[in-house]
Order: sequence, then C-alpha cells, then structure tokens
Amino acid sequence: LRLVAVLRAILEGEKAAVLKRDRHLPLSFHRRQEELKFGVGLQRLQHRVREIQALRDGATAPGRGSGCPGGAGVGLRGLWRGPTAGIAPQELPALILEAVKELEAAKQQVLKRIQIWKRQQQLAGNGAVFEENLAPLQKRCESLVEVYFQLQQQAMAASAELGAELLPRLLERFNEVLSSLVKR
Repeated sequence: LRLVAVLRAILEGEKAAVLKRDRHLPLSFHRRQEELKFGVGLQRLQHRVREIQALRDGATAPGRGSGCPGGAGVGLRGLWRGPTAGIAPQELPALILEAVKELEAAKQQVLKRIQIWKRQQQLAGNGAVFEENLAPLQKRCESLVEVYFQLQQQAMAASAELGAELLPRLLERFNEVLSSLVKR
C-alpha cells in the first residue's frame, strides 16, 4: 500500500504539471483516465473478493488457517504470509462492507459512463460526432456484474458470521446495485 501511495503521489504531481501546461486536455485523455480509474477500482474490488474468500477458507479449513497455500508443512507456515495475513476472522463483516462500498463506487462510475454515452447520443442528433461502439460500456457492465455475483456469493456463504441484522441490509444494498444497473 505504501508503494501505491507513492505512485499515486507521483502521478498526481505529473497530472498537475500537465494540467498547468495544457489547460484543455483532449477528450481522449479524459476518457482514458476514466477507463483507468474504473479498471483500478474493479481490480481493487476483485482483490477484496479474493481476500474474503481466502479469509473464509482459512477460517473453515483447519490445515489452512495460517494462510499457507495448500496447507503445506508446519515448517513453512511461518514463512508464507497470504493476502489475509493479520486479518482476524471476526473482521470478515467489516471486509465485506468495505467491498460493498467499493462495488457501489464502481457502479457509480458505470452509471456516469452510461450518462455520458446518452449525452453524446443526444448531441449526435445535432450533428456532433458520435461513436456508436457499445462494446467498452458492455464490457464494464459485464465485469461489474461478474464481481457483483462473486461478492454476493461470498456474503451468502458468510451469512453465519454476518448475523441476522447485517445480512438483510447487505442483500438490500446488493439488490439496489443490480436494479440501478438494469434500470439505466
């Protein structure tokens, strides 16, 4: 995470320098920037889902509780630290809630992109150039829905840890994410 923070600071500095030099960046730059932001957010969300799966597997499999791949020998357990090293099983609900927040943020990015596409389509009626290719937008929606179902599956599998109060709220948030994508 420290490396990510350093890279982010460098990129923000570079971005500020470019914006200072060139006040008006081309539309392709903004589109590419948005695609990268969505890609990073989706990768972060996929990582969270894998982290939840690893935590659940580590908590349920007696030979794998140490995070050691495949339940390897006792001598290797202290050497290998998996993605859930340092995360206690009781932190599973908080981890799932964090993943749902990231899912909702990714959903907002997809909805924003759909709105942009609709606006470009409206402007095309006035003679503006319009790219009719919906493949990138469809790919975004499909990848988000794929992660959505993986996360929902993990939440349902961890229903005992989530409790009777949190599970219905999570299911409601899941339904809201999916319904808002379908309605748009």
